[in-house]
Amino acid sequence: MNHTSFATTTRGLNRALPPMRLYERAKKLGVWNPSEIDFSQDRRDWTGLTDDEKDLIWRLLGMFVSGEEAVTLDLLPLIRVIAAEGRLEEEMYLTTFLFEEAKHTDFFRRFLDEVAEARIDLQAYHTENYRNIFYEALPQALLTLENDSSPAAQARASVTYNMVVEGVLAETGYHAFFTALQRRNLMPGLRKGIALLKQDESRHIAYGIYLLSRLVAEHPAVWDDLQAQMNRLLPYAIGVIGDAFAAYQVVPFGLVESDFIEYAMNQFSKRAERLEKARGARLDEIHRVTQAVIERDDA
Repeated sequence: MNHTSFATTTRGLNRALPPMRLYERAKKLGVWNPSEIDFSQDRRDWTGLTDDEKDLIWRLLGMFVSGEEAVTLDLLPLIRVIAAEGRLEEEMYLTTFLFEEAKHTDFFRRFLDEVAEARIDLQAYHTENYRNIFYEALPQALLTLENDSSPAAQARASVTYNMVVEGVLAETGYHAFFTALQRRNLMPGLRKGIALLKQDESRHIAYGIYLLSRLVAEHPAVWDDLQAQMNRLLPYAIGVIGDAFAAYQVVPFGLVESDFIEYAMNQFSKRAERLEKARGARLDEIHRVTQAVIERDDA
């Protein structure tokens, strides 16, 4: 299809939109280099871990690095759909997603190669619950957008990616890393990289909630599709957490399963509540609430 006009020479850019605020944040905070993170202390710390502690780190890394690769592979259809709708400001922000997900893949693989001595096939840590999400649900939801760009399909894709993969699993995984490593002041390079990843993905989640809220406000019938996808995938996500704890007779680093199930559900619930409030809301209300969340995160 040929172009007939360009937003930048007709209407201009709407810098008041929440995605543009997130784009500004990404330009400022998202340009960090995994190759520059110092792993020298991490290598020394690694040699002092027990076999079970190393196994748990491998398990977490094996899930994270594949998850980051999966979204890097599967994200393009969402960007194309938003671009085709002429939402330039949203597309501009979404370009940072792909760069950042690729960078996260780079970071975890570098740690595996240079510190964690991963000479094993880490896919052995991918349980049935994990595979249901990352091998099946994620690519199905995002790649469906190549042939179905409907609001319902967009909602299913964003729920899968932003609400479940990032908002439940990734955030709970970060929490596990920090809880395990900060107690004993271990692996400062890994913790630094994960803190930067978490900052990137907090922006991704903010956009996902904005996108879903906008879809619900503009197309009320989308709510049923959104809720059905959440209800379908949440048991798998909680199952991934349970699988990790079930693998050990004594869980390394003193981690307690119930703490992480509660954390995951809290993260999920607070975002589900925001989406519930989008039902019947005006777009200007969606923009105002999203801006308030971004400003709170900036503080």
